[in-house]
Amino acid sequence: MSEERSKISLRSGGKRKNRPTISAPRQISAPIPQDNGMPQPPPEATMADEPRMTRPRPPPPGGKTSDLVKKRYSTRFGNMPTDFDPSSNPMPALPDLEKYMQAQVGSPPSRGGDAGGLGPMGREPPRVDIRTLRDPNFAPEQYVAEVLGEATEDEIRDYEDALKQLKARAAADLQQNVYQNRTQFIKISKEAEKLKGEMRTLRNLMLELKTNTTALRASSNSADSSGSLGPEFSTGLSKRDRRSSITDRTALWSAQMQALYKSVEGSQKFLPNSQGRHVVQNAGPWIELDNATYKSRRSMQIFLLNDHLLIASRKKRKIDGPGADARGPMTKLVADRCWHLLDVEVVDMAGTGDSSNGRNKLADAIMVRGGGQNESFIYRTEKPEDPEKTTLILNIRKTVEELRRNLQSERDATNKAKETINYFASRDPGLLQKTELLETLSDIKDMLIEVDGKQQNLRWVESQMDELDINIALQQIEPAVARIEMLKNLASGLKNNMIAQDFISFKVDERCARLATLVVRELVNSHNDQKKTKRNVTWLVRLGFEDRAREAYLEARSEVIQKRSRQCIFQGDLHLYIWEISFVYFMVIRNTVICFQSCFPPPMMSACVKWAKEEVDAFNVILARQLSSAEEGGEVWTECVNRAKEHASMLSDVGLDFRNLVGRNVGTSTTVPGGASVGLGLS
Repeated sequence: MSEERSKISLRSGGKRKNRPTISAPRQISAPIPQDNGMPQPPPEATMADEPRMTRPRPPPPGGKTSDLVKKRYSTRFGNMPTDFDPSSNPMPALPDLEKYMQAQVGSPPSRGGDAGGLGPMGREPPRVDIRTLRDPNFAPEQYVAEVLGEATEDEIRDYEDALKQLKARAAADLQQNVYQNRTQFIKISKEAEKLKGEMRTLRNLMLELKTNTTALRASSNSADSSGSLGPEFSTGLSKRDRRSSITDRTALWSAQMQALYKSVEGSQKFLPNSQGRHVVQNAGPWIELDNATYKSRRSMQIFLLNDHLLIASRKKRKIDGPGADARGPMTKLVADRCWHLLDVEVVDMAGTGDSSNGRNKLADAIMVRGGGQNESFIYRTEKPEDPEKTTLILNIRKTVEELRRNLQSERDATNKAKETINYFASRDPGLLQKTELLETLSDIKDMLIEVDGKQQNLRWVESQMDELDINIALQQIEPAVARIEMLKNLASGLKNNMIAQDFISFKVDERCARLATLVVRELVNSHNDQKKTKRNVTWLVRLGFEDRAREAYLEARSEVIQKRSRQCIFQGDLHLYIWEISFVYFMVIRNTVICFQSCFPPPMMSACVKWAKEEVDAFNVILARQLSSAEEGGEVWTECVNRAKEHASMLSDVGLDFRNLVGRNVGTSTTVPGGASVGLGLS
């Protein structure tokens, strides 16, 4: 019955005879394809493995029932075999990772990586990437996390050392660049200043050439038209002589002014004789008009000078008076008004006024307006349509323009002098006290001096002063002393140029005094070191301050004696106290004399002997004060004096014998003629 039941299947029948059969489950060795049913080869497969790959069987055709059957039947993979015994087949142990890496690399790497540049884990140690550090969008935290995330302690230390070396190299490069930039800046500034001075000199030369050319042309024109000035302005010189040179031009101008003074009475009161003043045009006779009615008032004559406008009135000469010359002219010229050309305005009146008989009454008139009271005067030519009016107006405009140009040149020269004074005074304030040098600074600036066969201006001297100031500021004593000696020799060689010599000497002396102060301070601070003392004294002697060096050194040694003697405290033992005081005094005196002999010139030794004598006298005062209570000639008195003389014998090693001075007048110095004792607290 059971066998029959086993043969009976609910799914058997004619309907399922043509259905495909389901094969047994099998193990797959490749991923199931998702697109065309072809499995993808593994990543490590090579071209040689391609022929071994078999084409997989396409999935059997089926429908919904086959899919349900696949989900219903499941298979377990990796089932252990029935005869598997773990004790008989133990699992092998894991290999040592460190030994394995050593075997792969060859030898254990040292700090900083081996010759191949590999780290402990067989990888390259982290290195400093300069390009990454220069990136403007550099993120330090992210960079450290990426580079040193897997680094060991030794690699981190090596990386830190590399960063420190890179920082030190960057700092050195930055300092070098700053120094080079500063040097280039100073050099460019000096070149620009030199070029500026040369351009200013060229401009002045061009202005001077233009002025001389204009003056020569004006002199030539005035010489050609000398007849228009009248016979009284004739100088008696030919045209060629009057145009020959500037000296003849000056003589011509002087002769014109003398003729003007002679022909116009009172003109010298308005126009005193000055250099360069001359007559530009004699405009001839004019008529002064009333400002309100334009009626004629009196006859005038106008003279145009290079800086003034002179108005002279015509008056009748008195013939019947005493001393009158009957043969002279009937009229004379008397100076009436005179204005500076920059204070007045000359206006052409041709466009104003009424017209009568077809002609303007003021067609030939001009108005002179200005002066201190801002008055206005109208003048008209005697002859209608006289060309003197047009010529006068043109000459006035030309003369005013030239006068303003000359004033501007003078103002520029004054500003240049002030600029020069301010420039030098700002660098050396003590120069303001040198009035003589201040007056010649404008000439000094463009002056040339000879230095080692080359022509140099004082800007070169200023550059040397700048270098000297830098040496003093940086306390570079030896270069500063050498530069001062060079500049002193340069100044002493300028015997034919006293102005430049005084200027250079003033600047050098000021900086020399400043450098001497610096060296004296160093001498006082290091007077105990004989080597440094000799070096400082040598510098001061080269600078010419040997007296100051001697005084500063001896004063510093006196302070040492006072300081050491005050450290000796009297504690009741008079013998010990006198021994300490005398030892301090005579030992310091001895060492001072030894150092003085080796550092200072021999002629100055007398000052040291005098100083030692003064210090011995000061010791005698202390000794007399301490022995005032002891009996003179007693045991205590004699023992103390002998100890002092014993220490004074140390001075014989340096050639001084002051033993006879020690204790002299010790007993008498503490008594008075009345016999009373004098000491501390007694009077």
